[in-house]
Amino acid sequence: MSEFFTVYTPADAWALFCRHFTPSLRTQRIATADALERVLAETLTAPHDLPEFPRATVDGYAVAASDTYGASPGLPAYLQVVGEVPMGRAAQITLGVGEAALVHTGGMIPPGADAVVMVENTQTVAADAIEVLRPVAEGENMVQVGEDIRRGATVLEAGRILRPQEIGGLVALGITAITVAARPRVAILSTGDEVVPPDRPVQPGQVRDINSYTLAALVRRAGGEPLLYGIIPDDRTALEEAARRAHAEADMVILSAGSSVSYRDMSVAVIDGLGAPGVLVHGLSVRPGKPTIIAVCAGKPVFGLPGNPVSAMVIFELVAAPAIRLLLGAQPGLRGQVQARLARNVASAPGREDYVQVRLEAREDGWWAVPVLGKSNLIYTLVNADGVVQVPLDAGGLREGTPVTVTLY
Repeated sequence: MSEFFTVYTPADAWALFCRHFTPSLRTQRIATADALERVLAETLTAPHDLPEFPRATVDGYAVAASDTYGASPGLPAYLQVVGEVPMGRAAQITLGVGEAALVHTGGMIPPGADAVVMVENTQTVAADAIEVLRPVAEGENMVQVGEDIRRGATVLEAGRILRPQEIGGLVALGITAITVAARPRVAILSTGDEVVPPDRPVQPGQVRDINSYTLAALVRRAGGEPLLYGIIPDDRTALEEAARRAHAEADMVILSAGSSVSYRDMSVAVIDGLGAPGVLVHGLSVRPGKPTIIAVCAGKPVFGLPGNPVSAMVIFELVAAPAIRLLLGAQPGLRGQVQARLARNVASAPGREDYVQVRLEAREDGWWAVPVLGKSNLIYTLVNADGVVQVPLDAGGLREGTPVTVTLY
């Protein structure tokens, strides 16, 4: 057993814990639609191209781009309209030279066409003819087969925490059921003769049980399933019995209070008795939260958190939440906002705010925001992004190296 209050830095304590803890992953099969914020336990590949056919991104006319070269309001290109491609159906038209077909956003591009002219850049001159007032380039206003993702490409790797865009990306590929990490069962024991349930009136010297419910909420947010074992009195036999039962039934055990230097230090001995190697750390060089217990007992993490609610929350986020992530097999995650530098120039038109999807890249000199380029209707633009950078109104773009705030998904 470690000497009382031979304090460790958080980094050293975590490294020691990781040397003694090997997580065991439990999995379950669930519907993709129910998988929000679950951790993927398998690597998925695309069963087919996405999109599976060339699609229009605007309402307009499918054309051969070469038929529009040189077009202008003063000298428009004259095209024959040979039909319309109905939404939700395969194109039955093949365009020839000088021909166009009416298409709608999301509709199929017919054979013979390689671009779409927006309807506002045309004018109707007859029931079956239009004039094109500006040229389009090949591929303009459309997405190609597999432009979002190619068949056989890795869609998501195991360990990914699934956000709304991942759910959308998976169902777009027809992946309706996936294997995810089962939520770790986290036992929460609140100790102390002075602690009473929250639905009871308090007497002088008593406090309501805040930590059990705060910690339960933190466990849920971290991806675990909290198991509340009630309030344990300051009695070693009672604590040993409750701790043994919790250790047998859960994947992780958290004791709230019972970690300070006093008769409550019986919790150190109780934790040590749950299995080898036992208590690894009793004391962190942090404030608040110094009297923290970190242990691995018979392969399961056990933490003794201070009774102060603020301390308990701080230490939970410091050691318990990362341990839950290990049990989930989750990739390292980020929250909130991150300050970074832009990894390449970003253009922006004056008169508007642009929101650029970015992924974060850790370099020796800090975080860099790498723009994720793609059309707004491609779901994997979001899947591949960690967050978004706002380009301010009338900024005219941002230069490479500019400090930016990345708002994380």
